[in-house]
Amino acid sequence: MNTGDNVIISAALTGAVTPKDINEHIPLTPEEIAADAYACWKKGAAVVHLHMRDDEGMGTMDKRKFEETIRLIRSHEDCDVIINCTTSGDHRASDQQRMEHVSTLNGIEIASWDAGSFNWMPGGVFMNSPQFLGKLAETFLNRDIKPEIEIFDSGMLGVANYFAEKGVIKTPMHFQFCLGVPGGMAATVENLLYLVNHIPADATWSAFGIGKHHLPIMYAALALGGHIRVGLEDNVYFSKGVPATNPQLVARAAEAITLQGKKVATPAEARRLLNLPPLKIPVPSPALAMSH
Repeated sequence: MNTGDNVIISAALTGAVTPKDINEHIPLTPEEIAADAYACWKKGAAVVHLHMRDDEGMGTMDKRKFEETIRLIRSHEDCDVIINCTTSGDHRASDQQRMEHVSTLNGIEIASWDAGSFNWMPGGVFMNSPQFLGKLAETFLNRDIKPEIEIFDSGMLGVANYFAEKGVIKTPMHFQFCLGVPGGMAATVENLLYLVNHIPADATWSAFGIGKHHLPIMYAALALGGHIRVGLEDNVYFSKGVPATNPQLVARAAEAITLQGKKVATPAEARRLLNLPPLKIPVPSPALAMSH
């Protein structure tokens, strides 16, 4: 579905692996992640995508860290950003550990649903069995959490359609096209166009490219009528050799949207586009929304 002039910016603040040695601005603690989430919202991000890190800086699915980060974000009474949590932040985690936060915590509006398994080169198999995906989809359905259907290769579209036809995933679906992961679909405009042309007409979608593919895929997604994701999870440089910050990447995305003649979607507008209920605690829109 082409969503017109409103474009949602999602900020993926920190992944599961990249250390501060590569970019000192990568947030690791709940305090750092929440501070970046608030700063990105002020720059125009309607959604923040959350991973957690353990005390050694590695990805973790520790429910308490998700809970603390969400609490800190929501402690800003003016901040109505949409909270989107990963379900694949630690390759060591069991299926149950991957679902614990979405099964029990309040305040999660969207969560990732990685639509298949593949060889994530060169590290190992990124495992998402049909059994796990079915249980995860049922958990989302029971807790009124919107699946962000992450697509790393074209065959995963069929997996998403299977569960939608079973009624476990509500329609219209929302897809996140993750391009450029070694072992997944290459980050090319041709591949993005193929994916966009093979999703249901009523679906919404967003896209990002890893590393140096970040900008080409961002501009292609804007041209094709989609939404965009930016952030240090996917790309740690602002330009060649220059480390980025999350707010910088969001600000550049907002500028690109404006230059395209489109509008940066507020969280309230993003909730309408994604068929999410309004935030239960009404808060004012960010200053950025009023200034655009």
